[in-house]
Amino acid sequence: MSKHGGGPATALAQGVLGVVLSVAVSSCATPIPQALSSQMVPRSFKGAVTPSIKPWAEAAWWDGFGDPDLTALIVRAQAENRDVAVAVARVMQSQAQVTLQRAGLFPQFGAQANRANSGCKGGSCLDFAGTRSIGLTFNATYELDVWGVARDNLQAAKEHLKAARFAKQSVALTVTANVAEQYFAVLATRRRIAIANDFVVAVSSLLEDIKLHVKAGAASRLDVAREEAQLEAVSALLPGLETQERQALFTLAVLLGQSPEGFDVRARSLDEVRTPEVAAGLPSELLLRRPDVAQAEANLAGAHANVDAARAAFLPQISLTASGGFVSGAIGALLKSSNAGYTYGATLLQTIFDGGRINGQRRLAEGVQKEFIASYQNAVLQAFADVETALVQVANTRRAEDHLRREEEAAREAFGISQLQYRQGTADLLTVLQAQQTLYLAQDQRAQTALDNRQAIVHLYEALGGGWMEDPNERTQIVERLSP
Repeated sequence: MSKHGGGPATALAQGVLGVVLSVAVSSCATPIPQALSSQMVPRSFKGAVTPSIKPWAEAAWWDGFGDPDLTALIVRAQAENRDVAVAVARVMQSQAQVTLQRAGLFPQFGAQANRANSGCKGGSCLDFAGTRSIGLTFNATYELDVWGVARDNLQAAKEHLKAARFAKQSVALTVTANVAEQYFAVLATRRRIAIANDFVVAVSSLLEDIKLHVKAGAASRLDVAREEAQLEAVSALLPGLETQERQALFTLAVLLGQSPEGFDVRARSLDEVRTPEVAAGLPSELLLRRPDVAQAEANLAGAHANVDAARAAFLPQISLTASGGFVSGAIGALLKSSNAGYTYGATLLQTIFDGGRINGQRRLAEGVQKEFIASYQNAVLQAFADVETALVQVANTRRAEDHLRREEEAAREAFGISQLQYRQGTADLLTVLQAQQTLYLAQDQRAQTALDNRQAIVHLYEALGGGWMEDPNERTQIVERLSP
């Protein structure tokens, strides 16, 4: 043996260390697969776009409707909604998983104290001497993360935490949009109820005129029966409309996290609700503004970290152990150096045969990664479709509402003229009934279309991400390269 302590053991240790380091370098985390291609991202949206409008939604986009009651309901839902509370709890769980996985990167320390007494009573154990011992032991274990298994597991946990946070944002956006949609549904239904009640009043008034004509011999019982039938037809619609109003109120109450009993809103009609303008920007930018797309992106990154961990599981695991302590018969002499002892060592564990378990885990992780690649691509395509659909809905419902407004004005004028002519005897009752029915249908259809338009605007805000933006430091998919 040389004076420097060399020899076969040292050479073997150096060789093992060299192998370990070389494999460690080759087992670094691999790049996350890029799931998008330029063919999947259009250069612009085809729906109607107003160049003068600032693109993308604001964070408090609901303020654009100019309804303080709606704003108050949304603020309340964001604080009290149960689905949001579930999403918050899942974020807490993911944070705990990160803490658990991070612990694998650090050594584990422990301590143990014990006291033992032994002895014997009676003459049959004269040769058995009584003893007493006190012990204090410390131990440490550390599994070297040479191949990055612990780091990969930690990275997977971090990505799952990101996914949970993005999921919370997505749930909050969905809840906010649902509150706005249900609130508008309540107001629109109340408007339709008011229109039906006004129509009942108008029909009842005309029915009295018809009865006077019958008494004067200028009309027949047939005219009375026609108007009574129309009155009952409209009256039959009211219970269904009132049921729709209550259902929307109940749904809105649940979104606010409260019991539906006694819940109500003050507003009565959509007429006071503004129609804000909103426009979309570049499709490539949309991918950074949708929390559901970011969630799918984080799920893919987490699945890839699991693939790296599964591949590293084929390599040997190295752990270090050490223990030391004191043993004495008297507590006063426990900590003397003469009573101290220690042990230390290293363990290398390599699986030789496990029936394919590790290989199965690797294939499982790779299959999950492929699933999340497809899920991310689907989320991207669905995001584009949502925006295109919402743009078309907003534009077309606005056009339809303009036509129905003009139809209502013309129908109101026609009904007034026909009613006057009937009282003067220059028009028959059938003409009046047709004009009356046309006016009612135009008013009712306009109220429904106004609801469709407001809900389409909400859908567009939701499709554009509701003012949310992904942190550039958390991106794993290269989106900028797809910009035109």
